[in-house]
Amino acid sequence: MKNKNSAPLPAAVDVLLVGNGPVGAGMATLLGRLGVNTLVIDKVHDVLLMPRAIALDNEALRILQQMGLDEDAFERIVIPQVRMRCPMLGEFSRANTSGTLDGHPKLVTFYQPDLEHALRARYASYDCVQAATGLELVDLKQHETGVRALMRDEHGVEHHVAARFVVGADGASSLVRSLIGQDFEGESYTENWLIVDARGREGQAIDHVEFLCDHRRPTPHMPAPGGRERWEFMLHDGEDQAHMESSEQVARLLAPWIPADQLEIERKAVYRFHARCCSAFSKGDIFLIGDAAHITPPFVGQGLVAGLRDAANLAWKLAWVLQGRAARSILDSYDQERRPHANEMINLAKFMGKLVMPRNAPAAFLSHGMMKLMRTIPAARRRFEEMEIKPKNVFKQGLFTPTKTRSQLTCGGLFPQTSVRLADGRVTLSDSLLDDQLTLIGFQSDPTRRLGPGLRRRWEQQGGSFLQLGHRAIGSDSGPNAVECPHDLLAKAPEGMLCVVRPDRIIMACAEDGDANRLLSECLRQLSGD
Repeated sequence: MKNKNSAPLPAAVDVLLVGNGPVGAGMATLLGRLGVNTLVIDKVHDVLLMPRAIALDNEALRILQQMGLDEDAFERIVIPQVRMRCPMLGEFSRANTSGTLDGHPKLVTFYQPDLEHALRARYASYDCVQAATGLELVDLKQHETGVRALMRDEHGVEHHVAARFVVGADGASSLVRSLIGQDFEGESYTENWLIVDARGREGQAIDHVEFLCDHRRPTPHMPAPGGRERWEFMLHDGEDQAHMESSEQVARLLAPWIPADQLEIERKAVYRFHARCCSAFSKGDIFLIGDAAHITPPFVGQGLVAGLRDAANLAWKLAWVLQGRAARSILDSYDQERRPHANEMINLAKFMGKLVMPRNAPAAFLSHGMMKLMRTIPAARRRFEEMEIKPKNVFKQGLFTPTKTRSQLTCGGLFPQTSVRLADGRVTLSDSLLDDQLTLIGFQSDPTRRLGPGLRRRWEQQGGSFLQLGHRAIGSDSGPNAVECPHDLLAKAPEGMLCVVRPDRIIMACAEDGDANRLLSECLRQLSGD
């Protein structure tokens, strides 16, 4: 079979990836980097031009950096603050999103089609990744050595592909999720919203994100690249979708911001916001990522971000199992690590939704007044304004060794990224030195100096590497992979501290100086499933 962007379908692949949206395309890019034979399918050919994700945080940008997308890959707007106000009390809360974290802005807005085109171009550069659009999944059958997939093309012709693993990135209405018996159950937090994207607003759009928390019609409002702005209007019970999407009604809703004769609507659509999460993100050799596994209301801008976290967590584990570098059992850690944090983000979004959507004037006055009062308490104000209420991406269980050390680093959490200076004087972000392998990092000392030769050889055969962070890149105490690191990162751990970082930048284990052999032995043991 051939279509406009793919070669004939292969009979067998390592990974069948169902869904070519931003999460699926990101997953394909990571698998391509890792040399995994991957087939991406989707029933539609082109990137959808509908209102969808618009915000990314520093963690998502860091994952996109790992995928090979630099700052110029797609346009973005840095957001300095998020303001919440209501008609009765004015501004009652705000979040400070200025500055950077781990080498990236804390919050940006973007135009999703640009990001998707960039990701598709990126994975197309890998010979091991093939895309087949105009192809719809029909059924999946698991057996002892993998999964057999039945698909149907646009002409009604059926095709079979054998895959070692299947990853469902097929969105909120995921067929993959249904086929493994993980349909969302129970009550969902549901609201209908009209999403309106306007363009042609260069120099006129706001420079921040604003939530107008009016109980009569809650309205989030934010800028986007290309002179775009987005408004989200909550629908009242009984309001008709066709009426709300009509040009007259859209112009009426936007009248406080844009005169009708200046209105240039790019897209408008009514969406239903959900808060749902599967009870398991995998079954056998089939995995769910992104909206196929969890749906997050948009009030904290974490929907797409959560899906990118899924892809970063799962991709390297699949690759290492396929390449014989790790036992099949490490894949159990994907659900252990990702599902609790996805649930925490959903709960935060639901909480923020209650602030955005008060049901009546008394409820609005009470909740917003309480938030404004809390701003007079420094600790409470800091917790909200500096986004300390946002759940940290720190695992409670999974593929890591909980260890108490004298450092500020947390096993099961992300290793910080910073700018470092190489021995030749070049400055780069530290993640560029980690690549896609395990890395043993030494703080101000050579991490290899006490390693036994046999264990070092096993580590390197596993694809492990070494990195020394210090006050200078070259010196008498420097190892072969030493870089100059700023003081703020060095201050997080005592001199001689050792840390193993996974390919997804998660800290796998830490140890004090002189304990390198035990540290590496433990990490290798976890990978082998012993």
